[in-house]
Amino acid sequence: MNVRLVVSLALLLISSIAASAEHPLEPVDTSSPRATIESFSALTQEIGQRYRAYRDAPSPATQRAIRQASDKTPNLFDLREVPPATRRKVASDTFLMLAEVLARVKLPPLAEIPGPPANGAGGEPAKLPKRWRIPHTDITIGRIEEGTDAGEYLFTAETVRRAPEFYDSVRNLPYVRPLPLPHIYRFNREATGWMIPMTWIELLPAWAGKSVLGQRLWKWFALLALLALAAWAVLATFRWGRRRHWGVALPSYLRTISTPLTILALMYLFSYLTLAQINVTGPAAKIPHYLIAIANELAGLWIVWVTARWAAEAIIASPRIDPRSLNASLIRLTGRVIGLLAVVVVLLRLAHGVGVPVYGLVAGAGVGGVAVALAARSTLENFLGTLNLFADRPVAVGDFCRYGADASGGLLRFGTVEEIGLRSTRIRGIDRTITTIPNAEFCNLHIVNLTLRDSMLFKTTIGLRYETTPDQMRFVLARIREMLLAHPKISKDPARARAVGFGQSSLDLEIFAYVKTSDWNEYLAVQEDLVLRIMDIVREAGTSFAFPSRTYYHARDPGLDTEKQKAAEQKVREWAAANALPFPEFSESRKKEVLDTLDYPPAGSPEQK
Repeated sequence: MNVRLVVSLALLLISSIAASAEHPLEPVDTSSPRATIESFSALTQEIGQRYRAYRDAPSPATQRAIRQASDKTPNLFDLREVPPATRRKVASDTFLMLAEVLARVKLPPLAEIPGPPANGAGGEPAKLPKRWRIPHTDITIGRIEEGTDAGEYLFTAETVRRAPEFYDSVRNLPYVRPLPLPHIYRFNREATGWMIPMTWIELLPAWAGKSVLGQRLWKWFALLALLALAAWAVLATFRWGRRRHWGVALPSYLRTISTPLTILALMYLFSYLTLAQINVTGPAAKIPHYLIAIANELAGLWIVWVTARWAAEAIIASPRIDPRSLNASLIRLTGRVIGLLAVVVVLLRLAHGVGVPVYGLVAGAGVGGVAVALAARSTLENFLGTLNLFADRPVAVGDFCRYGADASGGLLRFGTVEEIGLRSTRIRGIDRTITTIPNAEFCNLHIVNLTLRDSMLFKTTIGLRYETTPDQMRFVLARIREMLLAHPKISKDPARARAVGFGQSSLDLEIFAYVKTSDWNEYLAVQEDLVLRIMDIVREAGTSFAFPSRTYYHARDPGLDTEKQKAAEQKVREWAAANALPFPEFSESRKKEVLDTLDYPPAGSPEQK
């Protein structure tokens, strides 16, 4: 039985190796437990021969041949419980340990291993079991029910986890089948890359060869030295990149991302030196794998974040976009949002790479979303407020505005918008102080954009003394209207000056006009000119401005005109006798009688027809 098994395996291995040489891209066959055992045995011979060739003649070519053959080993194992960052290393080590184990235990004949009927055999194909265990061992091959490997028969996750235990149990037993390179797993742990000859290792002191945490001491020192050199190089690059201020020029961008680019380059070199040359193996091999995965993802995150910001600023720097416009703020916001989304994606990738269950995190985020939303309520409100500001566009960066409650409440403020951020808006007041308002509150305020005015209102009321005669009043009104029409900074329609009423101590005139400017300082200059010209006109008319005062006259006068008094009283009695007393209203006939009978414009006016 043993002779037949050895012969059959030998023939199988010879044919498999020949097929591998003829078809190097042929994937491993794991369609049944038998196919998986056959593929494992063939790959054992192929990898063993390449290790032996490397032992006899270390070179880049022989080491590369080992790596190419080892790249097939993950296809034999269920590695779903292994972090992606270490799957290749775990698969390679597990393969070598199981190769040592299976070379020391008795395997059943291939015909007794579940699989399809042999070529030429009749009968219906046997139904394959879900799991098959190598007799007298706990090494199990199981069918994958879901995922990309669904339907394949792979060594189970438990077998992968217990592979070191199986190896420790049989490593001192004799081989029942030869390996191309005896003790191949131990050779893999002791060997170094082609750049570090074994003669150099033999020259090290004895203490350097002691094992600490499953790793030779000299390898620990080499690992720490490489980490120190990498940290120094990253720090030096970071300091060089920080020497100049941030800018939108391409050299500035390249200088800013020089640090993450250095990290990526160093991690590639660090990976090659630690894994391919120093050959860190065992549990310690997880350190460089995790470190490389974390550093690469964080460097990529750094580059994406800086690139998003730089792209936004580069677009804003184009001549078509005003850096102070709302479009510029929206572009900046878009760049930041893209950067934040990239942060989330990279962090999820990183978590998946080191073995953190991403789907569990997403599910947990859904369950805990309510709590997070409550805790971050103000943040969400401010973000939505930001979106409202960009949608409504009441103000933009650089706009001078008035914001707050009604003026009667004394809460209105004036200032220039300096920044519209994701959370808040910053406004520099007239007193040069900075006011930061959360966007959730700012978008609900009464906002008046003063920068968007096409002109500025000049409206004032002046009071003339009651001694002013009607003709003096007409003179003042006429000259002010002429001045408004003649002034080059005043819009002609509307531009008016009207007598509006009798004040407590003055005859009131209202002047209403629009100044052709949106600049506050220029408006003040025009307003000053108008005030001075009005003063000249009032003085020219021979009158003056009224003061809130009272004038007492002490004089002997004839009193009221009694004749006119009697005439008025007689007229009222006549109205009453004729039932024509106009209280509370005029009669319809009287209304028709007096309708539009006054001269307006008054006699002497150029508009009088």
